[in-house]
Amino acid sequence: MSVQRWSQVERVPDSPFLRARASYDEAGPVLLGVPMDVTISFRPGARFGPARIRAVSEGLETYSPSLERDLEDLAFHDAGSLLLPFGRVEEALALIEDAVGALLDDGHWPFLLGGEHLLTLGAVQAAAQRYPEMAVLQFDAHADQRDTYLGQKLSHATVMRRAGEVLGPERIHQVGIRSGEREEMAWARSRSRLLPSDPAAALPALRALKAELGTRPVYVTVDLDVVDPGFAPGLGTPEPGGWSGADLLAAVRSLAGLNVVGCDLVELSPPYDGPGEASAFLAAKVVREALLALPPG
Repeated sequence: MSVQRWSQVERVPDSPFLRARASYDEAGPVLLGVPMDVTISFRPGARFGPARIRAVSEGLETYSPSLERDLEDLAFHDAGSLLLPFGRVEEALALIEDAVGALLDDGHWPFLLGGEHLLTLGAVQAAAQRYPEMAVLQFDAHADQRDTYLGQKLSHATVMRRAGEVLGPERIHQVGIRSGEREEMAWARSRSRLLPSDPAAALPALRALKAELGTRPVYVTVDLDVVDPGFAPGLGTPEPGGWSGADLLAAVRSLAGLNVVGCDLVELSPPYDGPGEASAFLAAKVVREALLALPPG
C-alpha cells in the first residue's frame, strides 16, 4: 500500500465535516477538499466551497430518515484540503490525480469537495488507471463537452469532453443537462449518454441505468448547479429552470447499490450564497446522503 505516499500529499487542516472522527487508517470513505478555482468563467469563488460545506455541516443531524442510516455508524475521515498552485492548471490536476490515486491504493473511497468542476478530470484519470472499465455519472446543468473554451482545452466547460477521452465518450452518462452550445449538444447526443433533464423522468432513467451498469465501477460527479438557482443561488454559473434540492437528494439516494468507486461535489460558490447559505446547507446534506448511500459495504 502507499500510506507513505499519502503522507507526502500536501494538505491544510480544516474543521472536519460532521462527525468525521475516524483516523485515516480506520476509515473507509475519506473526504478531501479540492479548492481549485482557476478556469471558472463567470463568477469565481468555488475555492471557498470545501470550507463552507464543512462549516455548515454542523447544523445537520447525523441521521438520515430517508435512508435510515447514521453517520455515527460510519468510519469516515476528513483529510483536510489539498494545497494547489493557483493558476497552474496542469500542475494542479497532476496533484489531484496523485492524491486520489494514493487514496485508492490505500483502500479508501474518495469523496472530493470542490472547487471547480475541472478537478473531476484529475480524479477520473486516477480512478481509470485502477478501474479500466469505469463509467462516469454526471449531475449538472451544463454538458461541459466543448472541445475548447476561451481557447483552452482544460476548463470547467470542457471537463467531460476530456474525461470522455480518458474513458471513451460513450461511458459519460449525463443527467439534468439543460445548457450547452449547439455543437456541444450535438456531440453529447451522438457520442455520450444524455439522460433526461427533467427530474420526474430522471429517476426512472437512473433506475434503468443502474440495471444496465450492473457491477461496473462508476465515478459520480455532482455539480451543484443542476439545482435551480432559486434553491441554490451560490453558484459560479447558475442556470434557471433546474431541479429542486429535494430532486437532487432523491436522485443521489436512488444510486444506492451502484458500484460507486469515488465521488465529488463541485461548484458551490459561497460569495453568492446569501445570508441564509441555502446552497452550502444543500451541498452539506448531499454529502451526508451520498456518504450514507454510495460507498460499498
